[in-house]
Amino acid sequence: MTHTRKHQLTLGRVVLYLLLVLFALYYIIPLYVTLSTSFKSLDEIRSGNLLALPQVWQFESWGKAWSSACTGVTCNGLQPFFWNSLEMVVPAVLISTFIGAFNGYVFAHWRFRGSELLFAGLLVGCFIPFQVVILPMARLLGDFGLANTTTGLVFVHVVYGTAFTTLFFRNYYTSVPEELIKAARIDGAGFFLIFRKIVLPISGPIFVVCIIWQFTQIWNDFLFGIVFASGDSQPITVGLNNLVNTSTGVKEYNVNMAAAVIAALPTLLVYLVAGRYFVRGLTAGAVKG
Repeated sequence: MTHTRKHQLTLGRVVLYLLLVLFALYYIIPLYVTLSTSFKSLDEIRSGNLLALPQVWQFESWGKAWSSACTGVTCNGLQPFFWNSLEMVVPAVLISTFIGAFNGYVFAHWRFRGSELLFAGLLVGCFIPFQVVILPMARLLGDFGLANTTTGLVFVHVVYGTAFTTLFFRNYYTSVPEELIKAARIDGAGFFLIFRKIVLPISGPIFVVCIIWQFTQIWNDFLFGIVFASGDSQPITVGLNNLVNTSTGVKEYNVNMAAAVIAALPTLLVYLVAGRYFVRGLTAGAVKG
């Protein structure tokens, strides 16, 4: 009976590993095709096998995608769009993350009359589609004089992202023992001192979660970028769309693929560097609340 059970467990593991390999291939093959195509010449792309490695490795497509590919009427590549996205994503991520940390701390340990209703209202913001906020946000940006600017995009992403970061931090902070906060109050520590000396030092995992989440959402956003930005303030997703859809000249698939990898590279690097902390931070707040 023991032998049969071991055989069943082994068979189950084989099936599980096989499924995992199939799912991994499902996601890896498109990335492989994109990378390999970016290093091929146009003649090889037209005549060769899609899954074959490049016969002659060439890097000109990467240089052209970065600095000289046409994105509409201009031919400066993705470089200016890349720096626009970086200029947008860094402050938007930091501001929305710190606001979420502060809000989560308040909702978890400094409840007040109507706090549950206010928190429920913030949760509604997590489920509002992007399309719903376009018109009111455009009116607001126009009134503030932030339309078609990078600062306006930062404002939009901070407003939209604060609901998510507040939810993450609130759920994480509910796992902090209430007795610890009460003891600090008894010892004379105030609102900000408790937040700075007790809460923030143990918030590393959830900060990583929010930074990864917000960075991915903001960097990969296209709708807000195409609606609320124009000209010199457009992010890289808009630049990539313009590059791929430019109809002048020959369709350069190798340049398009290189541009796609350049646009995706920052988020890939973020997950490679800090991805293992993502699940750890999410599950850390799952004990309570």
